[in-house]
Amino acid sequence: MSELKTDKISPRTASGTITLGDSGDTFTVPSGVTLTNNGTATGFSEPAYAANASASTGAVNVDASDNLQFDSGYGSTVTAYGIRAWVDYNGDTNTINASGNISSVTDNATGNFTLNFSTAMPDTYYGLGCWVKDGTTAAANRVCMANSAATLTTSAVQVYVYSAGSSFFDPEKLTICVYR
Repeated sequence: MSELKTDKISPRTASGTITLGDSGDTFTVPSGVTLTNNGTATGFSEPAYAANASASTGAVNVDASDNLQFDSGYGSTVTAYGIRAWVDYNGDTNTINASGNISSVTDNATGNFTLNFSTAMPDTYYGLGCWVKDGTTAAANRVCMANSAATLTTSAVQVYVYSAGSSFFDPEKLTICVYR
């Protein structure tokens, strides 16, 4: 093995290009070495963190359990719990206006809907946040909840929408977030 020690490498021609090695070659940078970009190098980015590796870029952190953590101005870095699925749905017309990770909504009966996930939840320990609008008013006396008689599954969740008088109805606007 040969070793080259120098303080500077410059291109031989005016093109300004230096090629290190050939396609498929591997260059190893020993631990403890610092590479500094003085603002002129391109093609460098923040490192991608390997699974189960503890790493940090200051404001954003991926812990040893692969949890994304960040400080969003609250003074401490904490785990982010994301929205795993969401839907903006019109129960009158059985129309999905917009969604994320919802493949379809099944209209089971008046005020009874099943949200089908595009990508399954990792388990059934998730929660729902709901907002209901009926006609021109936000539904103050309307309730949206998971069907307690049905078992939550990793592929879908059934929800009921009803008024305070226990009358089921199809809302003009039903917005649901599934979080975990």
